[in-house]
Amino acid sequence: MYMATLVLRDVHVPVSPSWWPPAPGWWLVFFVIVLLVAGVGTWRFVVRRRHRTWQRWFDATEDAPSAAEQVAAMSERLRRAARRLDPAADRLQGEAWLQFLDGKRGHAFSQGPGRLLLEGGYRRDVPPKELAAAAAVARVRFLELMAGVR
Repeated sequence: MYMATLVLRDVHVPVSPSWWPPAPGWWLVFFVIVLLVAGVGTWRFVVRRRHRTWQRWFDATEDAPSAAEQVAAMSERLRRAARRLDPAADRLQGEAWLQFLDGKRGHAFSQGPGRLLLEGGYRRDVPPKELAAAAAVARVRFLELMAGVR
């Protein structure tokens, strides 16, 4: 009998798959992540730009020649912004208007510097310090009203 010798060889492990190009599922994940990042970035850009536009619009009240006209312009801007929350808010008068402007966050209008909005438009002289304090409070509230914050 003839005995053939078998040549035994070692086990060969196949080459591991390369990391590039990735499988189609990874391309889809990458595409979704890029879309999410672009969407969030665009949304933040639009919100920031809208906020800056609102700030510029309110800051234009300082261009009025007299303090009384500045107070009137601030009040007008606040009334326009208040309509975003309540269509009838621009018709409020006196203390009801100031309480609406106070919202749920304190008493900056009914008991603080924002009280100038009631009579400041009718005064001959408004101290610059008082006007600046009222403008700061009104600007913050204006931006909140434009953003829809009660």
